[in-house]
Amino acid sequence: MESIIGSILIGGLAGFVAEKLMKSDMGLIANILLGIAGGLVAGWLLPLAGIGISGLVGSLLAATAGACLLIFIARLVKK
Repeated sequence: MESIIGSILIGGLAGFVAEKLMKSDMGLIANILLGIAGGLVAGWLLPLAGIGISGLVGSLLAATAGACLLIFIARLVKK
């Protein structure tokens, strides 16, 4: 249960930071979902690139990077 709550908190924070970095306009639920999805994407891609993820800060940075990537891809598809 704690890991689910932690994932939601990290995902929400990562989604919020990604939203500000990418100058996007989304709501709280979208931020949380985007941050969690970004964490999954980064958790899959970064090890393929030989980059290890550990700790709270590492998870937050990875989820933020993944969320920014998802926003970027969504903008490409939207055009």
